[in-house]
Amino acid sequence: MRGPDEQSQHLFSYVSPEKRVPANHPLRAIRQITDRVLAKLSPTFTQIYAKIGRPSIAPEKLLRALLLQVLYTVRSERLLMEQLEYNLLFRWFVGLNVDDPVWDPTVFSKNRDRLLAGDVAAAFFQAVRAEAEARDLVSDEHFTVDGTLLEAWASLKSFKQVDDPDPPPPDDPGNPTVDFHGERRTNDTHASTTDPDAKLARKGKGKEAKLSYTGHVLMENRNGLAVNVAVLAATGTAERDAALEMVVDIPNLGRVTLGGDKNYDTADMVEALRELNITPHVAQNDTNRRSAIDARTTRHPGYAISQQKRKRVEEIFGWLKTVGGLGKLRHRGIERVEWIFTFAVAAYNVVRLRNLVPTS
Repeated sequence: MRGPDEQSQHLFSYVSPEKRVPANHPLRAIRQITDRVLAKLSPTFTQIYAKIGRPSIAPEKLLRALLLQVLYTVRSERLLMEQLEYNLLFRWFVGLNVDDPVWDPTVFSKNRDRLLAGDVAAAFFQAVRAEAEARDLVSDEHFTVDGTLLEAWASLKSFKQVDDPDPPPPDDPGNPTVDFHGERRTNDTHASTTDPDAKLARKGKGKEAKLSYTGHVLMENRNGLAVNVAVLAATGTAERDAALEMVVDIPNLGRVTLGGDKNYDTADMVEALRELNITPHVAQNDTNRRSAIDARTTRHPGYAISQQKRKRVEEIFGWLKTVGGLGKLRHRGIERVEWIFTFAVAAYNVVRLRNLVPTS
C-alpha cells in the first residue's frame, strides 16, 4: 500500500537533540575532547568578561560554533548561523536546545573579536596540546617545521603605489578596470589598500604572484600533531624566521632533531639551530651551491627517518586548505589571520586526537 505524501504538524517534540545524535557519531568524541579543553579555559574566560552588564554569548558555545565552521568548511559566519537555525547536529554540538534562538551574525562576529583581543585561540591551542601531552602522544625529541602561503582576502587591483597621491578616477567604482601590465610592482613601492599587511608572493619560479601571508607549523614526528604555529608577512626569509621563533619554546630536555625542506638549508639557519642544541635534519640544497648539511649529519639513520617523517606536515596544510577553509582567507590583518590560523590548527589536532584516543 502506498503511503500518503503528507506532512503532519506536531505541536510538541519529546525527542531531545542529545537522543537524535547517533552514539557512534564522530562529533561525539570531538565534543568530549572540546569540553575538557574548554573547562581548562574557564579562568581565562572569567578574566576577559566583565562581572556586570548584559550576558554575552557564552564563550564555550562561541568556540564550539567556530570549531564547527572549521570542521564543516562553512565559508561565512552568516551561513553558520543559518545552519544553527535548522541543523539539529550543530545545535547539539554547540549546546543549544531546539527552541533556543540563534544569534545575529553581526553580534556573533563582535563576540568573536572579544576572544581575539583575549588571545583565546593561542590558549585553546595550548590546552589541546596539553591534552595530547597528558596522554603521551607528543614527542619531545623529534620535530618538523614547514610553512605555506595563505592567499589573502584582497585583490591584485588593490595593490597600488604607496606614493601615488592622485590616482585617476575609476571607470567603475565597484569593479574598476586596472591595467598594470608592464608596471614593476614590488612590496617596497606598492601596498594593498584592502589589506595592507598582505604581501605579494609566489610559490616558485614561473608561478603566479598573489597577495599572501605565510603560515608556519612546528610538528612533532611521533603522531603528526602540531605543537606550535606562527603567521608572518610573506617575505623571502619568513620560513627560517618562523622556525627559529617556534623552536625556542621546545623544552630543552636534551638534543632534539628538526626536519625541514631545502629552504632551511642555509649556513646561518644551521648554525643558529646548533647553538640551540638542535640537530638540523633539513634536506640538502646542493643544486647550485654547497649544502650546509654534511656527512656528519646525513650518515646517521635518524636523518633518513626525519626526511621521511617531515612529509607528514603537508597533511596539516592540506587539511587546513581543503577542510579548514584556509584555501583563501576570510579575514584581513595579520592579527586576525594569526588568530584563525592558530584556531584551525588546533581543530586539526582535535581531529587527530579523536583518531588517536580510544572513545569512552
